[in-house]
Amino acid sequence: MEEALISYKAVDICQQELCVLEAVDLSLGAGELVYLTGRVGSGKSSLLKSLYGELDIKRGDACVLGFDLRRLRRRRLPDLRRKLGIVFQDFQLLMDRTVADNLEFVLRATGWKDQNLISRRMEEALSLVGMERKGYKYPYELSGGEQQRVAIARAVLNRPPIILADEPTGNLDGETGRAIMAVLQGLSRGGTLVVVTTHNTALLREFPGRVFCCREHRLTEQTSAGETNGIETNN
Repeated sequence: MEEALISYKAVDICQQELCVLEAVDLSLGAGELVYLTGRVGSGKSSLLKSLYGELDIKRGDACVLGFDLRRLRRRRLPDLRRKLGIVFQDFQLLMDRTVADNLEFVLRATGWKDQNLISRRMEEALSLVGMERKGYKYPYELSGGEQQRVAIARAVLNRPPIILADEPTGNLDGETGRAIMAVLQGLSRGGTLVVVTTHNTALLREFPGRVFCCREHRLTEQTSAGETNGIETNN
């Protein structure tokens, strides 16, 4: 059995003095598509933030890509985050730069220097999300779905083994949201571990994966991706 990329055992996740999730047990491996569901404030985004060191682990054993999160020093957080691709609901693109400039900024910030390699990798990432002809555009010239595709391209630039996506379809219409989930599903089928927070239960049926529900300070795995009874949503 392959070693888990994410391993949590009896983990408490807190925001300041408030314990959001208690005794979290989680073991996720390469090639999985994983959903975190639950009401607003139930802890799904907090769990995601804990994975990239935005929230501290107060108790338990937490390991992401071999990094022990309870013992990880702040100065080493960038080492972990460079191995993760993070996709935000609000895209967080630099509006005063073109799509290509947004991607090049990330590559150069993570140590890429050869312009030919940079250009090739940007083309590969944009092609992966169907945006290969939009590199010259500015983000404000794109639709919400196109901006989210660019955000995913940015997240996969360094070929991270894990993609974390926080409500990636939350600001999109249904058809566009399904197109974005198809991209994320394709990444998981290619061997990437993809973790998605969502309140859209329709996605769970159309793009099956492992489903975990945050409720009453606990994380519980559902028996199957198609079984949505008992999953808390915003609706």
